Amino acid sequence: MTKRIGSVLIANRGEIAVRIIRACRELGIESVQIFSAADRHSMAVRMADRSICIGGARPSDSYLNVQRILAAAYALRVDAIHPGYGFLSENAEFADAVAKEGYLFIGPSADAIRSMGDKAMARHLAREAGVPTTPGSEGITRDAKEAARSAEAIGYPVLLKASAGGGGRGMRIVHDAAALEKAFLEASREAVVAFGNGDMYLEKFLTKIRHVEIQILGDGEHVIHLGERDCSTQRRNQKLIEESPSPLLTPQLREQMCGAAIDLCRHVRYRNAGTIEFILDPPSQKFYFMEMNTRIQVEHPVTEMVSGVDLVKAQLRIAAGDGIGLEQNDVHSSGHAIECRINAEDTAHEFRPQPGRITAYTPPGGIGVRMDSHLFDGYVIPPFYDSMLGKAVCWGRDRAEAIARMRRALAELQIDGVCTTQSFHQALITTDDFINNRIHTRYVQDEYLPAHGGADPVAHA
Repeated sequence: MTKRIGSVLIANRGEIAVRIIRACRELGIESVQIFSAADRHSMAVRMADRSICIGGARPSDSYLNVQRILAAAYALRVDAIHPGYGFLSENAEFADAVAKEGYLFIGPSADAIRSMGDKAMARHLAREAGVPTTPGSEGITRDAKEAARSAEAIGYPVLLKASAGGGGRGMRIVHDAAALEKAFLEASREAVVAFGNGDMYLEKFLTKIRHVEIQILGDGEHVIHLGERDCSTQRRNQKLIEESPSPLLTPQLREQMCGAAIDLCRHVRYRNAGTIEFILDPPSQKFYFMEMNTRIQVEHPVTEMVSGVDLVKAQLRIAAGDGIGLEQNDVHSSGHAIECRINAEDTAHEFRPQPGRITAYTPPGGIGVRMDSHLFDGYVIPPFYDSMLGKAVCWGRDRAEAIARMRRALAELQIDGVCTTQSFHQALITTDDFINNRIHTRYVQDEYLPAHGGADPVAHA
């Protein structure tokens, strides 16, 4: 590591803040943790070398407040700012402001965030790079009439998506022309509230697809991939379980998808860690570019477990000007890894968020088990933020061993005081459909939950 980074301000909270602190410590970099009034006693604050409160509990008063974050960076004289994921991690204006004030932004350039964060622009760039995209509108669809013309051209069902969107917000499936105008207006209004941008675009809706994403590292000149993650186990477009490698890909298809991801990143001269997300149609074995995430992903540990590459350290090294430090031939994947997201949610009641006090916490352990979390006994989960408590990640020599190890890890995990998704995962990973890889992105909401009365069968027991 060059001497260019002596201290990093972490503009995030929870388990990703803890994760970044650990990487900084291994590299001899001082960690500086910002926190809201609600996070004063958090694990990240306890672990960081220095910390500073920047505002009230609400994100707009703290983790989304650019001026307060920059004021903290100035007061504590840091060299760089790491945005983690969520909050301001894919905000081009924030990246611009960080650079303007003379700090290193641990992520891609503002221009890359801007171009790849606009879903319509990203599709255009993908086509320029020769990467296949789903049939759909050529660019932004500005009103319902224009959307209707595009839908008629490609055929129903279609998927309306917010150009600035993510996480399933501003998204609607439309099965016929009669429903299009209402869906367009609803999705556009939702996008304005969520992202401040109501622009929409339209794609052909493919059924029973798989969600496969490629992890890349780039330094502006060179790009390598670290293989793929299969994120098809979802509920309402929110990922639940991720695994690497995908149990569906053939070696030939894997080479094609990874090659396409590298082609796109080279085309935009991408710098830092990023993820190219594809949808895969299993019957035809055709894949299509969906979007790019210009940040570290929640599910990055599954890639780390099979590749042995520390992605947060790689982010720091690239930002410091040290380059990737790896050639493609240096990357060797081994075994299989699975991640279950453990959220504070009541799965018996529509996965309702569950703030409250953790009365007991015991993470799982043993060979091949990793628990990324910010929990401790007595921790109070605030009601203001995402419900994620941590990620159970298990590695095995093959998928069967990884599943068996995950079953053991989830049985060992103890989180008392609030409802969590732990039992949901315990039940789901033992189903024949999951074990035999008969899943798709709508499997949980269209097949698994309806078969159990619409809720987690264990929670109802």
